[in-house]
Amino acid sequence: MRTPGLCWIGRLVVTIVTILLSVIVVPTSRAAGEHSLRTLAQSQGRMIGTAVKSAAMLSDGAYRDTLVSQFSLVTPENAMKFGPLSPARGHYDFADADAIVAFAEAHGMRVRGHTLVWHNQLPDWLTNGQWSRDELIQILHEHISTVVGHYRGRLYAWDVVNEAVNDDGTLRDSIWLRGIGPEYIELAFRWAREADPDVLLFYNDYNGEGAGVKADAIYALVADLKQRGVPIDGVGLQMHVAIDWWPATEDVAANMQRLADLGLQAHITEMDVRVPQSPSPDALTRQAEVYGQMLQVCLAAENCTAFSLWGFADNHSWIPQFFPGWGDALVFDSAYQPKPAFHELLTHLNA
Repeated sequence: MRTPGLCWIGRLVVTIVTILLSVIVVPTSRAAGEHSLRTLAQSQGRMIGTAVKSAAMLSDGAYRDTLVSQFSLVTPENAMKFGPLSPARGHYDFADADAIVAFAEAHGMRVRGHTLVWHNQLPDWLTNGQWSRDELIQILHEHISTVVGHYRGRLYAWDVVNEAVNDDGTLRDSIWLRGIGPEYIELAFRWAREADPDVLLFYNDYNGEGAGVKADAIYALVADLKQRGVPIDGVGLQMHVAIDWWPATEDVAANMQRLADLGLQAHITEMDVRVPQSPSPDALTRQAEVYGQMLQVCLAAENCTAFSLWGFADNHSWIPQFFPGWGDALVFDSAYQPKPAFHELLTHLNA
């Protein structure tokens, strides 16, 4: 049972946060010049993107300034995932997500929705419930229709299905696969298209950027969807890599080309390059080289029109929490000072 007072307070919070972020306008002059990734990417016909957090956008002026001056595309890191959005069945809290969209719109930035269907970060009411197949279909349909419909006409793209393929090429075990069957993927894309006929629809995954069993399985999945007329516009290649492991550039290029041959876009969607914590100058140089190589591949591919990082400053990276002993994976340090990787991206965009 909902408490009317809490619902009223929730709506007030949505309004206040959205207004605050929409009226915090960073001067557009900061987004111009030879040291702006955003400006140079635009000259190349590309968007340069990053994952963002609404709390940092609201509280940290340096975060906002760097974001607006350097990036033209934003992806909410967590705010649009099922769990944060829907704490109770039938109830949606769009406060954080709305704030990000409002800020982006106020600064001429596009928004990539992330993500509609995932095995992770689901609400407790969903994971702890006992559901029939028909009930799960209804829940997923309602979720996609509600969220995509809420932002209809305002977003550039949606990561519709996220990380549905295992490293061995099989479909990942999830509440959706167990409860609905593999057709949940097709249903999700069809429902997303019904809710917004114009937004780009992507399948998004990691470790499938280059060559290998998983890359081939993702290709087979999206090729089958295309062949059957399922509305899909592209594949997101996440690109979470490290200085001791990253895919060969020729393999990434070949993968992008075969996706292009299907009529699909191929975007870099979540790139970071982790290094050992307290990295040496050599490690930061290697990191810069990896960033530069992947940007070069994207710039050479006509269907790679967006190149996004999973955050831009090391103090807001997910890496240290999930990879102990590793970190410093982004292109600005924790004081928002540009690292060699930032300058490497500038060099390639300015070529």
